Amino acid sequence: MLPAETEEKMEKNDLVMVSITDLTTDGEGIGKADAFPLFIKDAVVGDVIRARVLKMKKTYGYARIEELITPSPDRVGLTCPKARACGGCQIQQMSYEAQLQYKTRKVIQNLRRIGGFDAVSEEGAEKIFVRKTLGMSDPWRYRNKAQIPVGKGRDGRVTAGFYAVHSHEIIPMAECALAFPEASEVQRLVLSWMEKHRISAYDETRHQGTVRHLLIRKGFSTGEIMLCLIVFPQEMKKLRGALPELMAELKGIKGYRTLCLNTNEEFGNVILGNQTETLDGPGFIEDLIGDVRFRISPQSFFQVNPAQTNVLYGKALEFAGLTGNETVWDLYCGIGTISLFLAQKARKVYGVEIVPQAIEDAKKNAELNGIGNAEFFTGAAEEVLPAWYQKHPDETIDVICVDPPRKGCDEKCLETIGKMAPARVVYVSCDSATLARDLKVLTEKYGYRIEDVQPVDMFPQTVHVETVVRMSRIERKTLG
Repeated sequence: MLPAETEEKMEKNDLVMVSITDLTTDGEGIGKADAFPLFIKDAVVGDVIRARVLKMKKTYGYARIEELITPSPDRVGLTCPKARACGGCQIQQMSYEAQLQYKTRKVIQNLRRIGGFDAVSEEGAEKIFVRKTLGMSDPWRYRNKAQIPVGKGRDGRVTAGFYAVHSHEIIPMAECALAFPEASEVQRLVLSWMEKHRISAYDETRHQGTVRHLLIRKGFSTGEIMLCLIVFPQEMKKLRGALPELMAELKGIKGYRTLCLNTNEEFGNVILGNQTETLDGPGFIEDLIGDVRFRISPQSFFQVNPAQTNVLYGKALEFAGLTGNETVWDLYCGIGTISLFLAQKARKVYGVEIVPQAIEDAKKNAELNGIGNAEFFTGAAEEVLPAWYQKHPDETIDVICVDPPRKGCDEKCLETIGKMAPARVVYVSCDSATLARDLKVLTEKYGYRIEDVQPVDMFPQTVHVETVVRMSRIERKTLG
């Protein structure tokens, strides 16, 4: 029974007893005090907590954990001492098995709520089969890329770390438990170099300063390391004068291969600017997914978890059902990662991507691997695909694979998929909400049915989950 103080209308700073019964899609705990819903960060299903009310809305409120009365059986100790302040690991306090179960439920709930599907996690003739989320044996140190904001600390010195939740306040962190160990070594070296040469950190409120972010990448198979300094073009003469010393010091880091300089003069949250200059080395690193080697530049989209990327793309290849005779389109192909996987089993693969540098990398990656049956186009999928289809209306497309950004597929892109009517569609998604929305369109308007749904945990300790869906065409619909 809840304490008497919750029987009256709650107000900010009130203390209430709450049992956590569910989690939001953002990982916040959901509990009720006197039937009034509260969202509580860092809570775990099964926790009984004393919470302090932070904000009240008409139908719900927000609170924080004041005291953990009874911990959930799924609650574990934090590996990172900055986890609660940092916005990166939303569910690090949950056991890994509970994280995987949460992600499976998240996919199911979005398919039901947004897609209108009767999604269950077991096979059924009239229902969607959602498999258990595929996890990692070791869900730490999996990230091959670190994008680290640089700023000025409260003591006036240069600092770096990650942003606090829902803010751009930098939480100083010497290392991240999700990133490869060399990232922290590079970070310490750069901050020391900046202090020595009095190179300023960028201040986004004043739009002044020099170093904005550190982009550090590693090829897990090759061991190669890249540093890209992202700068606002202030004090560039001083910066360039100090770069030879930075290059010399970087060579002491095992695996270091290249240093790049990216200039970003814009306000806002976009990290990389349009101009990148290679200062040392080839300007790229290489890595392998399975047997396919990829060239990765600073702007390249490359999945951040190599071990699970192999799992994800292997599942996409399985769902494509290729025999060697198929023509395949890979939409939002990036640097050709999925395209080149599919090309090993297909007759012909076409890839399309809006970022020109990514397409250049995709072509080089095809050449690097001796793959001659993959062709790449630069442009928006919703523009390139209709234009190609208009010129080749009679060519049969057997499989279309889509791996769009978080916002999902453009409506025109979905319409063109419907017109081309491939026998199979493989949808790879990083957001199960927009996935559910697009699957609803493909099933209701264009005659496809969902055959298999496989969540893959690419981002342990976070709320994010990748999903691969296999769809088959029930009937070819003629569109006007």
